[in-house]
Amino acid sequence: MGGIATIAGRGRKPKPTARKKAAGNPGKRAINNDEPDFGLVTNIDPPEWIVGEARDMWMRVAPPLLMQKVLQVTDLHNVEAFCMAYGNWRASAAHIAENGIVVEGATGGPIKNPALTALAEAAKQMVTFGAMLGLDPASRQRLVGGGNKKKDNPFGKLING
Repeated sequence: MGGIATIAGRGRKPKPTARKKAAGNPGKRAINNDEPDFGLVTNIDPPEWIVGEARDMWMRVAPPLLMQKVLQVTDLHNVEAFCMAYGNWRASAAHIAENGIVVEGATGGPIKNPALTALAEAAKQMVTFGAMLGLDPASRQRLVGGGNKKKDNPFGKLING
């Protein structure tokens, strides 16, 4: 019964296998050679239901992500969620700019503009989904893309097979 109990999902997120291999596995922990490969996405258009500011953001972030070869099929919902959050963020900001931070409530008195809450929620979603995609400086440092590998790198051959 000795030892420390652990709860699944607690603590740091595991480092991706490709990143461990690229770094030479400095922690000397077991490497998951059976990590699933869900298929690299090399070209994708935004879904028809992503419109307006969200679509504009898709057109800005998708091409660089594809170029860096970091998107797999199972990551596409994160791109969609990030872009939709961005669209909601922009719409909320526009509503606040037009109506102010205080609006008339149901009883006629002044209340905090509900768009402020929507703005904050969308910003949090953008941070969360953006980090999963490496769209902020700190998260970008943790990504290992396939786009910058040198052809004469002997370690690159190990990773690429």
